[in-house]
Amino acid sequence: MSDKKKAKVNVAPERIQVLLAEDEESFIDALQIGLGAEGFAVTVARDGNEALARFEERDYDVVLLDMMLPRLSGIDVCRQIRAKSAVPIIMVTAKAEEIDTVVALEMGADDYVTKPYRLRELVARMRAVLRRRPSDERDAPDDHFEVIELGDIRLEIDRRRSIVRGEEVHLRRKEFDLLAILMENAGRVLTREVLIDRIWGSDYFGDTKTLDVHVKRVRALIEADPKTPVMLTTVRGVGYRFDAPAPK
Repeated sequence: MSDKKKAKVNVAPERIQVLLAEDEESFIDALQIGLGAEGFAVTVARDGNEALARFEERDYDVVLLDMMLPRLSGIDVCRQIRAKSAVPIIMVTAKAEEIDTVVALEMGADDYVTKPYRLRELVARMRAVLRRRPSDERDAPDDHFEVIELGDIRLEIDRRRSIVRGEEVHLRRKEFDLLAILMENAGRVLTREVLIDRIWGSDYFGDTKTLDVHVKRVRALIEADPKTPVMLTTVRGVGYRFDAPAPK
């Protein structure tokens, strides 16, 4: 029997792949160093068109997307990425105006940060959206899947299909989760805090505008008249409630 000991092989964990779309060199340099030290592998795109080109080249775990990119805006890049992928997107903006953040969220961004920001905060947000990413989005077996059905709305939970008045509609991941939680608790008022905690996690840094934007988008898809909602209703000062329509 040989006395030689086998050498230990340390396999480095796979680094988290980040697409950084940013045109300010000072931010690029700082993020490449800071995120690299935190275990992220950073690919840089310096304008919107390059961001889309880099996105097609490989799979990324998270996208950091500046709002004000040259050639093609961050909003347009976000819209095009979201049309084909559920990859987590964090928008970065130098503006703190509400309209900017609302537009970003409506285009499918998962979160946003405002410049200047601290690296620790950005990393925490990145890890939060990565934890919330579904680990397996494959369809459930045909012979067993969970369904929530109230009135004219049917949600196939495992398949993540939403059918409204007999037609399939496209709900983004968090919109689907929001509607599912409200339907599961039909007739009960769920506070903003509970909804944010259930959908975005207890470590969410943002404000309640994110929730309001998602509610608005869900209403646009399920309500006959979104301006006068009868199913997804607001309980002022508290939160939201799903009211199942009465049987006809």
